[in-house]
Amino acid sequence: MYNFDKIIDRSNTSAIKYEARERIFGSNDVVPLWVADMDFEVAPEIAEAIKERANHKVFGYTLRCSEYFDVTQKWIKNRYNWEVSKDHISFSPGVVSALAMALLAFTKPGDKVIVQSPVYFPFFSTIENNGRRVLNNQLLDKGDTYAMDFDKLDAQIDNQTTMMYLCNPHNPVGRAWRPDELEKLSEIAEKHNIIVVSDEIHADIIFSGHVHTPFASVSEYASQNTITCLAPSKTFNLAGLSTSMVVVENERMLKTYNYMIDSFHIGLTNPFGLEALKAAYTKGEPWLQELLVYLENNRDFVYNFVQEELPGVKAYMPDATFLMWLDFRELGLTRTQMRQLLVHEAKIGFSEVAIFRDGGEGFQRLNFGAPRSIIEKALYQLKDAMKK
Repeated sequence: MYNFDKIIDRSNTSAIKYEARERIFGSNDVVPLWVADMDFEVAPEIAEAIKERANHKVFGYTLRCSEYFDVTQKWIKNRYNWEVSKDHISFSPGVVSALAMALLAFTKPGDKVIVQSPVYFPFFSTIENNGRRVLNNQLLDKGDTYAMDFDKLDAQIDNQTTMMYLCNPHNPVGRAWRPDELEKLSEIAEKHNIIVVSDEIHADIIFSGHVHTPFASVSEYASQNTITCLAPSKTFNLAGLSTSMVVVENERMLKTYNYMIDSFHIGLTNPFGLEALKAAYTKGEPWLQELLVYLENNRDFVYNFVQEELPGVKAYMPDATFLMWLDFRELGLTRTQMRQLLVHEAKIGFSEVAIFRDGGEGFQRLNFGAPRSIIEKALYQLKDAMKK
């Protein structure tokens, strides 16, 4: 019903993935598989809702109406089997903004905040740029998947550690954390009185055999000590429309979080993002189901291609997200040599090691949220470059 094979020309739209290639890679010729948005048209119902709102021709200050809270609550219940009160749903311009707001609201300068690298780079920058300190609990590389190092985490937490950033599902390694893993994490957080900020922006991109478990749903402690960050942006390709939200079930914490949002005067939404969210959560399910099938087929294609056609490269099969974590370490290349191979010879733009910090050395992140022909083009170019 939906054509995910359609090639969309995103030039001259100020799309970061395309317009920033010259600055990031030194060339506009690379196939851009780096920024984590998808190269698919949105569901037609969403486009129609935005057009209808545009036809009104007045785009003033916009509040979130009661329908916003109704549809969000229903989506959370239907997709994650998690019942939250509409009164516990708040707003953020983006998930990264929510990380920063939570940090400012519930920690003080000098506090330590736990992250689990290799992980999405704003986890580090929001901490470091706001005068807090990173406490890294590097994930355990099991060879074909990753796991949390609970023993190390428990041992290194001290009385200056007050918060944890959790990536659930995890970007870039693609883990959809199991309930038992999250329960263990909750036990450690409770033991040390840690507030958890859970980035669950990829919660809807879950593949066969896996489920998404909201961290806040695994225990009473987690329920009362978690800021959950959600958005339809990854799910429905709406990253530019400021449609993120947070769920905070602790009334005192919610009040504190909302005070921070109000202090920065960033609590208003925009009219197109509001309409896009409502359309996505009420009419977007059929599109999403077809998208998941397409993405899973893309995932399997990339994984098999790497295993069969790219000797010396290893792929980690993701449970979730549209991101593939690729291990180039066996090739023994320096960072400069890796860039030469990928950017100048294969003409591909991946997200590279440095931004994911410890544990990212020798790896690249590939975004397979694109028409299959684009993915094939990139991989065959890489195969040819490696042969040379």
